[in-house]
Amino acid sequence: MISNGYSYRLSTLALAIGLALPQGLHAQEEPQADEETEIVVQATRNGRRVQDEPIRVDVINREEIEEKLLMRPGNIAMLVSETPGVRVQTTSSALGAANVRIQGLKGRYTQILADGLPLYGGQTPSIGLLQIPPTDLGQVEIIKGATSALYGPSALGGVINLVSRRPQTAPQGELLLNATSRDGLDATGYVAAPLTGTLSASLTAGYDRQSRRDLNDDGWADMPGYERFAVRPRLFLDAADGTNALLTFGTMAEQRDGGTMPGAAMPDGAPFAQTLRSRRYDLGLTAEMPLEGLGTLHLRASGVTQLHRHVFGDTVEHDRHRTALAEASVGGRVGATNWLAGVAIQVDDYRSKAFADFDYSYFVPALFVQGEHEVAADLTLAASTRWDAHSEYGSHLSPRLSALYRPGPWTIRASLGRGFYAPTPFVEETEANGLSRLAPYGKLKAEIADSSSIDFGYASGPVEANFSFFASDIDHAQQLQVVDDEHVTLVSAEGVTRTRGAEVLLRYRWDAVSLTASYVHVVASEPDPDGDGRRTVPLTPRDAVGLVGMWEKEGRGRFGVEAYYTGRQSLDDNPYRTRGKPYVLLGAMGELALGRVSLFANAENLLNVRQTKYDPLLLSRRAPTGAWTVDAWAPTDGFTVNGGVRIRFGAE
Repeated sequence: MISNGYSYRLSTLALAIGLALPQGLHAQEEPQADEETEIVVQATRNGRRVQDEPIRVDVINREEIEEKLLMRPGNIAMLVSETPGVRVQTTSSALGAANVRIQGLKGRYTQILADGLPLYGGQTPSIGLLQIPPTDLGQVEIIKGATSALYGPSALGGVINLVSRRPQTAPQGELLLNATSRDGLDATGYVAAPLTGTLSASLTAGYDRQSRRDLNDDGWADMPGYERFAVRPRLFLDAADGTNALLTFGTMAEQRDGGTMPGAAMPDGAPFAQTLRSRRYDLGLTAEMPLEGLGTLHLRASGVTQLHRHVFGDTVEHDRHRTALAEASVGGRVGATNWLAGVAIQVDDYRSKAFADFDYSYFVPALFVQGEHEVAADLTLAASTRWDAHSEYGSHLSPRLSALYRPGPWTIRASLGRGFYAPTPFVEETEANGLSRLAPYGKLKAEIADSSSIDFGYASGPVEANFSFFASDIDHAQQLQVVDDEHVTLVSAEGVTRTRGAEVLLRYRWDAVSLTASYVHVVASEPDPDGDGRRTVPLTPRDAVGLVGMWEKEGRGRFGVEAYYTGRQSLDDNPYRTRGKPYVLLGAMGELALGRVSLFANAENLLNVRQTKYDPLLLSRRAPTGAWTVDAWAPTDGFTVNGGVRIRFGAE
C-alpha cells in the first residue's frame, strides 16, 4: 500500500510538470521505430517493441553506434553523451574519470548494465565509463528517472543497458585501427561465428593507449596517460523450443597516470603523482526457457571483482570491490495482460587496506512484480513494484506506474516512480581524491527519490519530434561537508534536492540526409551543505543545445557535422569564478567505404575550447578534499583529430 506521503509527493511532482506544460504540444519519442522496424527492448524485461513500451526507452541503434565508434573507439562516453538529457561529467581532471548524469541527477544514481547484468559493479566507478568499448554493442537502451522498481537501489536516477551484438548464421568480424593527434591509439577486434545448430560465440578484444599531455605548460597533465587491455568472449544458445541463454566473461587491465609532469612540482614544492591501476574480472549469465502452461522462466546471475591501486602523492590506497547478483523470475501473458514476478539477491562488498573504517558489506534480498495491461488498442497501463530488504538501510518499497496512449500518429507517455539509494563512502569528490581526507561519519540515511515525467510525441513522414517534461525530488541526499582545511565528511542533507526540466528533440529525414536538433533545460537546487539556505546544484548546465547533420549512403560512406552548446553552470569551491562560461563545441566526421575496407577521419572541438584558456586548472593550495585542481566545467583536451581504418570480413 502506498503511503499518503508518497501520494502527496507524486502529486506535487505531477503538478510541477503540469504547470510547466504548454498546451497543444505533441511529439514523438526518440528513436521512433515504424511498423517495419523491430527494435525490441530488453531493459524493461518484457521483450516488447520500443514503440509498445509504456516506459519511455531511448534506443541508440547499431547504425548510430557505428557512427560514434569512429569518433571514440575506446569507450562509450561520446556514444551516450549525445542523447538529450544525458550528460557525461568529468569527475577527475587528473585521471580523466567521468560519470553519467541523467536529467540533472548525480552520476552515482545511474546504473550501467550489460545485457541486463551489473557487469561493471552495482555502483559503476567513475573510471568505469571510460573502460567500456562500444565495438560489440548491438544497441543501447536508456531509461530515465527512478528505476529501482526494476533494478533495485543502484538505479535511482536511471539505467543504461548495453546490449551485445548477436552472431549471424555465418562467420563475420571486423578490425578497427585508430590514431589521434594527441598521441592516442586504439585497436579493437570483433569476431562471431556459429558453433553448432544452436550454439554461437563472439570474441571482442581491444588495446587502447594515450600519452600523458600538458597542453598549457603549467606542469600538470591536462590529458592523463593510460594503457588498457580488454577481452570479452560470449557464448550464445538459441534452441528450437524457445530456450536461449548468454554466458559471458570479461577481463580488463588498465594503468592510468596523471598529476604532475616529470620535473614539475605543486605550489608546496613537491611533485604530486596521481595514478590508478585497475583490474576487473566479471562473469555473467542470462537465460530464458518456456515452462509448459506457466509462461517463461528468466534467470540472471553475475559476479564482479574490481581491484584498484590508487596513488595520491605520498598516499597509496589499495581496495577490492565485489558485487554479485542472482535473480529468477517467471512471466507470461493472460489475455491482454503481461505479467512477471521474481526474486533477487544482490551483494555489494568493499574492502580497503589503508582505510578499513570505510569497509562495507551489503546484502539485499528482493521481491518484485510487474504487469502491463492493454486497456484498448491505443492505451496501455503498466505497474511495477519491488521490495528490497537492505542489510544496512532497512526495507524499502519502490513502485512505478506508467501509461502509454497512442491516438493516431501521436504518442503520450506518463510515469511516476519512487526509488532509493544506499549510501557508500563514494561520492564524486571521494572517488576522485581518495579516502585519506574523509573523516569518520555517523549513520547516513537512505536516499529516497520520487520522479515523474510526461512525453508528447508525433511522427509523420520524414518528421519526428518529442517534448518531455520531468521532475524529481530526493530526500536525504548524500553531501560532502568541510570539517577543516584538511578533512571533509559525509552527511545526509536536511532538505530536498529538487530537479525540474524539459527536453525537446526534432528530427527530419530526407533521402540520405538526416537533421537533428535537441534542447535540454534543467533547474536543480539542493540544501547548501555549508549553510542554512539552498544553492544551485554545481556542474549542472541550465541549458544545452545540440545540432547534428548527417549524410549516409549504404556502401559509399557517411559525412556529418555537429554543434553542441553548453550554457552556464554553477561552480563549487572555485576561486577563479562562481559560474562556468558558456561554450560551443563543433565537430565533423567522414567515412569513405571501399568495399570491405573503410577509411575514416574525425575532428573534435574545432574551436579548440579549453578550460585552461579562461582560468588556471591548478589551485594555489590543496583543497580539503585533497584535490589540487578545480572541477572540470569545460573540455581540458582542446582540438583533437583522429582517423583510421576499419576492415570487415566474413558475412555482411
